[in-house]
Amino acid sequence: MADVLVTLSLSKGSLIPYLMAGDPDLETTSLILRELAQTNIAAIELGIPYGDPLADGPTIAAAGQRALAAGTGIAQTLELLSEQSAALPPVILFTYFNPVYKYGLMRFAQDAAKAGAAGAIVPDVSLEESAPLREALASQNLCMPLLVAPSTPIDRAARIAELSTGFVYVVSRLGVTGAGNSPDFAPVRAQLAALRAVTDKPLGLGFGISEREHVDRVRDCTDAAIVGSALIDSYAGTRGEEAAKRVRRFVESLLPPR
Repeated sequence: MADVLVTLSLSKGSLIPYLMAGDPDLETTSLILRELAQTNIAAIELGIPYGDPLADGPTIAAAGQRALAAGTGIAQTLELLSEQSAALPPVILFTYFNPVYKYGLMRFAQDAAKAGAAGAIVPDVSLEESAPLREALASQNLCMPLLVAPSTPIDRAARIAELSTGFVYVVSRLGVTGAGNSPDFAPVRAQLAALRAVTDKPLGLGFGISEREHVDRVRDCTDAAIVGSALIDSYAGTRGEEAAKRVRRFVESLLPPR
């Protein structure tokens, strides 16, 4: 299997925005995706709403609830992606194991590939239990980035990085996603340096990255910053074209000048 994101020309300061499919409706998500395609981003994380999102803070959890109320699930997310994937940068689905298991691991992998996804992130699957899903995704040439937490011992982190495909998802802090508190960048940079010593795979940093200063402070030691909660906050209370325009302005504010 080819590492999808490894084949990209990821420069320091690359950005991977996270978007919840169906928040507040699928039409708005479609318009936001079109706007994101016009920006200089490395990839997109597209969230599939789920009722018990263990890794998500209040902003993304609330977005998921709005999306569920609007009738969005795996099938609707994949249908939306299939309509636009040809015009988008690589799209990595972000979901949880329970809905994927109920959908069927191989069916999910096959349908995600048909829709044009580049891979999937499933944060609640442990390394020891990840093989069936990794193998299903790999059979469809899809990547599966795995997460490394700040508390992960370096020998285990090296093993996670070894089995991670696409990129290694580095969690900047303990706890859930959210834009409320800035990461402590000294230990984050030390964590990134330690990982860089054991893997040459791209490192994507997420959880708490919410402004240009955050991206700038890790530009020299990570391959991509992942921004989710702050992006969702940027279009709060809007929908349609207004939401899409707000997201584009926000994302462009995080990117270095072309």
